[in-house]
Amino acid sequence: MFRDDERTRVIEEVGGLSRLGALAAGLGGRRVMLVSDPGVAAAGHADRAAEVMTATGLEVALHVDVAENPSSADVARAATAAQAFGPDLYVAVGGGSAIDTAKGANFVEVCGGRMEDYRGHDTATVPLRPLIAVPTTAGTGSEVQSFALIGDGETGAKMACGDPSAAPRVALLDPELTLTMPRRVTAMTGLDTLAHAVESAVARPRDPSTDGRSRAYGGAAFALVSAGLPRVLEAPGDVDARSRMMRASALAGLAIEHAMLGVAHSMANPLTRRHGVPHGLAVGVTLPHVVRFNAADDAEGGDATRAVYAELASAAGLPGDGERALAAALADRCAELLELAGLGTTLGALGVSAADVPGLSAEANEQWTARFNPRGVDAAAFEGLLRAAL
Repeated sequence: MFRDDERTRVIEEVGGLSRLGALAAGLGGRRVMLVSDPGVAAAGHADRAAEVMTATGLEVALHVDVAENPSSADVARAATAAQAFGPDLYVAVGGGSAIDTAKGANFVEVCGGRMEDYRGHDTATVPLRPLIAVPTTAGTGSEVQSFALIGDGETGAKMACGDPSAAPRVALLDPELTLTMPRRVTAMTGLDTLAHAVESAVARPRDPSTDGRSRAYGGAAFALVSAGLPRVLEAPGDVDARSRMMRASALAGLAIEHAMLGVAHSMANPLTRRHGVPHGLAVGVTLPHVVRFNAADDAEGGDATRAVYAELASAAGLPGDGERALAAALADRCAELLELAGLGTTLGALGVSAADVPGLSAEANEQWTARFNPRGVDAAAFEGLLRAAL
């Protein structure tokens, strides 16, 4: 399913971490900046990655001072460490936080300035250093994307900072690395992958020349998540199921690379910033309502959205007679997967009240992902969606 013409070479292999040294050397690496996070380091994955690379003769500097939702300050610390070491290659081992921080450090170390200088796309002033991404979760899809999502140091708003050279040269998917994820993290990252797959499949394409890839990648990812997430929650040691979830994450990440996301993600950012709702849970709670909202669009374009939703539902074997029924089945399946996660199914259960809705709606309407949603939205539309999710 992965296309040969994508920027990132995707390697799927149980035990594949053992190949990291050879892969790094193959990209010309001699001095490697290894970026991870405290949780991954505590699980032993960062040290193991360093050992594999030093055994190949590479010099490795390890940086693990990375927050769960990285800000420009996290990037600045990583870039300072990189400048002191002088790497010719970056390796990120961890979830999206570690991978995005490595991308950000690459921007700042190579091009100078600070992370806020690189908002938007094609923003690197010179080509960045090669990066190998080794995800330890199955959620963000950052391992195949050319963008880093970093919090603005002053406002906390998510900045999308991208350049073609920021895309990892290699994404090494080793499902054994996800076996140490707690159930809660498995559930939240799985919900994030679910939302990526469903939203990107119908999002307006960023580049019309690649229209259709996001639908294909998103559809394949949804089918994998629909079957795989219940399995990894029931049997967390099932390596085959873990592998399918990693593939789903990468496919959904590629879908985002060719399109974008939608209003579930627009609502998630203020929910996380204002109420501390974890990102995966925020998109998971709002997603069924977003699907129903988009599927109910009877204006021009609504038919096309329902057709894609129907494709996703059919690919996952969901029942339904006609596109509207299949779109409804898709929304219901998203709600079922949220319930299986066992982390809460309403915003009210997560500490959000009706009094919070106006402020959340206004902030959600300012998020850049809202402009890529297939159905137009405004603050009033967000208010309706948030109240439905209460």
